[in-house]
Amino acid sequence: MTTARHHLATIDLLRARPFPRQRGRSDVGEAGPGYHIAELATSEDFWEDPERWEEVADQYEAERDALGVLLAERWGEPHVFSLWSVFERGAGGEELPEPWGTLSAHVPDVHLWRAEGRWMALGVSQWDRELPFQLLAVVTETDPP
Repeated sequence: MTTARHHLATIDLLRARPFPRQRGRSDVGEAGPGYHIAELATSEDFWEDPERWEEVADQYEAERDALGVLLAERWGEPHVFSLWSVFERGAGGEELPEPWGTLSAHVPDVHLWRAEGRWMALGVSQWDRELPFQLLAVVTETDPP
């Protein structure tokens, strides 16, 4: 995995960067109107070695928590925000604002801060049990639903 210093630099870059007008890929992940999502780290997949799943899940959660400690020094303790109800609302047909609607499909919860008019979040993503984990950083001006 990449160093915490690099992760912090990426988050700072996204905080300073304007939001794009259209959704698409960026140099660090994806972005759209009102948000940036950085893919800070990506694990291997689990098609060939499902036994490592729990170990890697723990590793990514530990990395999120360690980075969260550094961000808490800047912005205070995070709020842990479950995206489960957001996912349920979207599955029920409610139109949800981005990035929250898409994040709720693969990130169970985020560690969330508010500073300088923007939300910053850290989460661990996994689209399906065989697919890689990702450590994500989110910068958005859109309030969580």
